[in-house]
Amino acid sequence: MHSMSLPPQPWPTGSAEQLEPLVRRVLAPNASPFTYTGTQTYLVGGNEGLAVIDPGPADKEHLAALGSAIGEAKVCAIMCTHTHRDHSPAAAPLAAATGAPIVGCAPLHIHSDAPRVDAPFDQSYEPDRVMEHGEAMTGPGWTLRAVATPGHTSNHLCFTLEESGAVFTGDHVMGWSTSVVVPPDGDMADYMASLHLLYEREQDRIYYPAHGPAIEKPKQLVRGMIGHRRQRERQILRLLGEEARSIAALVPVMYKGVSEKLWPAAGQSVLAHLLDLERRGEVQRSEDIWQAT
Repeated sequence: MHSMSLPPQPWPTGSAEQLEPLVRRVLAPNASPFTYTGTQTYLVGGNEGLAVIDPGPADKEHLAALGSAIGEAKVCAIMCTHTHRDHSPAAAPLAAATGAPIVGCAPLHIHSDAPRVDAPFDQSYEPDRVMEHGEAMTGPGWTLRAVATPGHTSNHLCFTLEESGAVFTGDHVMGWSTSVVVPPDGDMADYMASLHLLYEREQDRIYYPAHGPAIEKPKQLVRGMIGHRRQRERQILRLLGEEARSIAALVPVMYKGVSEKLWPAAGQSVLAHLLDLERRGEVQRSEDIWQAT
């Protein structure tokens, strides 16, 4: 679950940090409990040709910082992992400024009445090309391949940089927090399958998430995340085995010590688990009361 504490400032917003020969990072000035220190846009490649991954919010300062980081380089592609509003809105103005195509995740048009526990969707996102699982975008000296990782959102993609073993994981895997899975678009069974898919990849050396620090032991972290979700699932089954309960009754027991501000987000996550367990025939509900079968 999200912790509310942020690392001490200053955060290097607006400047391009070199992370490895082909990769630079520019932090957007949109820190919040859901974005941590903000959205990290990654520039992959060199002057002959760059890809911009997760251009971020359409914020004037951030667009200016991206412009100066890009400089005279040719932009070959603007790539989005998913369309939450802290990830994709800068794609359109950046495409207009550089002439580069917008490629990556599919557009999603979802209006949900659930209380917002993560960023709303960007309804304006219009890709020139939707990348399927396994498809690659290539440029001078780099290959970015799409790995479909639905779960946090149904359209979520990660991008692997084949030359260096780096993976741009968007919001699917982050080091600072677990990913929020919000039904109806977020799906726990899909999310778990996507975690297993990443866990099975032997070639990945480092993860660069859209929020928070790089993950230098990716397999270890993913194994821990799978374990954490399984533990939550067992906890739900144990509590519902004791007595039938509503989500509102489950959350305070399951998230003892977590700030009440985060209970709505926790409730969405519990719902995602319950819907998965219901599909598997392990729980059933009448109205808003759930019980173990």
